[in-house]
Amino acid sequence: MPTRAEIGVIGGTGFYSLLDEAEDIQVNTPYGPPSDVVTIGRIGDRDVAFLPRHGRDHRFPPHRIPYRANLWAMRALGVERVLAPSAVGSLTAEHGPGTLVIPDQLVDRTSGRVQTYYDAGGAVHVSFSDPYCPHGRAAAVQAARSGDWETVDGGTLVVIEGPRFSTRAESRWFASAGWKIIGMTGHPEAVLARELALCYTTLALVTDYDAGVEEGEGVTMDEVLRVFAENTARLRTLVGDVITALPDERDCPCVHALDGIKLPFELP
Repeated sequence: MPTRAEIGVIGGTGFYSLLDEAEDIQVNTPYGPPSDVVTIGRIGDRDVAFLPRHGRDHRFPPHRIPYRANLWAMRALGVERVLAPSAVGSLTAEHGPGTLVIPDQLVDRTSGRVQTYYDAGGAVHVSFSDPYCPHGRAAAVQAARSGDWETVDGGTLVVIEGPRFSTRAESRWFASAGWKIIGMTGHPEAVLARELALCYTTLALVTDYDAGVEEGEGVTMDEVLRVFAENTARLRTLVGDVITALPDERDCPCVHALDGIKLPFELP
């Protein structure tokens, strides 16, 4: 069984396992332990590392996830590309539950989360104009559409602090800005991946309409879990298909994220 991997998968709400035959790996990081043990196995001819973002028992709420430890652990295991399945709400009536969105932009509306590795030892400024890997996005869109999944190519994910859901006023404000989906975990995960020069691709499953889109009681966790559970098997298949479709070599801007930058410490 492999003990290193080239591709990492960080599973979101309801996505707590991926690999049928895998070895559990304990990883120590300068930022404490990751959310759970990392499991490493194979999908096709590729070694894959899987980590449940919230822990297998969903013990970490969005604002308490050890994001820095999670991404550091992935890189320490040799991971170069990360796929990030997650549950999101829709900010538009046209994209209902069950829709898959592969966002190309991100807006941070969190507060208080540590969002960098480079907070001591000298200033490090990493470009983040395009948060997601273009090659990962292309592979995800192609794989999803080949599987007849209604897929939205592009759009902005707004990330809120949580753990509460939005008010109707907040939801309508986000929608008026043209943002398409809303979640609680896409930041700082994406920027930390960029700071480690990892490719990062979000696979966003719409589980609900956000509070401002429709009248009614608003978003409930039961609804989110129900819709995600209905699509978990399909999402697992998609992750495998995307992994198979990724190019053999990385030739994207993510690889060069740290070019010319003097780092205050050595990366794993």
